[in-house]
Amino acid sequence: MASASRANAAEIDRLAITLAKDPSSKAFIPLAEEYGKAGMWAEAAGVLEDGLKYYPGFITAMVALGRAYDQLGQPTKAKAILEEAIKMSPENLRAHRTLAKIYTAEGATTQALRSCDVILALNPLDQESLSLRASLGAASPNVSETSTAPAAKASIVQPQAAVEAPPHTPTVAEQPALAQEIEPAAFAVELALPDVVADATTTMASALEADPPQAQAPSPVDAVMAADLVIEPTPAPSPSRNQIAARRLEQMLQSIDARRRDRPAPEATAAASQS
Repeated sequence: MASASRANAAEIDRLAITLAKDPSSKAFIPLAEEYGKAGMWAEAAGVLEDGLKYYPGFITAMVALGRAYDQLGQPTKAKAILEEAIKMSPENLRAHRTLAKIYTAEGATTQALRSCDVILALNPLDQESLSLRASLGAASPNVSETSTAPAAKASIVQPQAAVEAPPHTPTVAEQPALAQEIEPAAFAVELALPDVVADATTTMASALEADPPQAQAPSPVDAVMAADLVIEPTPAPSPSRNQIAARRLEQMLQSIDARRRDRPAPEATAAASQS
């Protein structure tokens, strides 16, 4: 306690009181840390052992206790609890850091290098682990490969994901399905077209009955239309029945309209008969 600073001592007292009031409180973790800062490793180990009775398997407390045992010169106990900790948390850096020192001191080079590799895989620039590897005569791992491997993989995957998919061309297997989607619409149009033609034909017949054309010499327009019909190019091969009906109906309507325009007005006809 004499070596502790005033602030450290005050914090130790505060946490110790808290823990005394509630032995199951997790205040034993910061209290052990403060004991460690003060070099009071026996006290740190004591509160950690008591805390683990309430919280067995608490990784943070197990790693802290392993470090306290190591500081107390009890490597066997330290190694046992730290190895148990890394079984539960394989990438715990603090546990591997202490274990690497213990393994090196015991001459267990393989285990020491394994712990260093775990640390360097997560932190390739960890100088303590790099120095320890060098002291064990092991070549330093390729830091650039260790640190950039995930980024390289990501850079390969991202462009592939960014490539826009080409327009989909229906396969042979998909064409029947597309045909099934198109045929109903085409069939509906084909069914509706005769009704449209019939309605137009009825309207045209009614117009002819109401205003029958008078026999007269072919007008210039009729002659031109007849000439157009004669020189009309041959329609596309195999036209449908509805297309032929619609084309004929259009020609008939044009002819009736032309005759109506060329027929003299009733007033002009009456004046001509009086004269």
